[in-house]
Amino acid sequence: MDRSSHTLACLFSQLGLNNSEQQIAQFIEQHKGIADDIALYEAEFWNQAQASFLQEALAEDSDWAEVVDGLSARLR
Repeated sequence: MDRSSHTLACLFSQLGLNNSEQQIAQFIEQHKGIADDIALYEAEFWNQAQASFLQEALAEDSDWAEVVDGLSARLR
């Protein structure tokens, strides 16, 4: 299994979002406060493709899972 090291900037790019440090910080500030009982991919601000990617990354414990978990923690 490929355990390539992905960054938060890479994840944002994969999700089709601006991946500059400033834009990532702004996104997190704008969307933080997700309740603990809501899965990251269930948050209302993702489109269907983004939500599916996040859900699959976690379900398959893919090489993206660690950075997705990190984003989830930052959005709580």
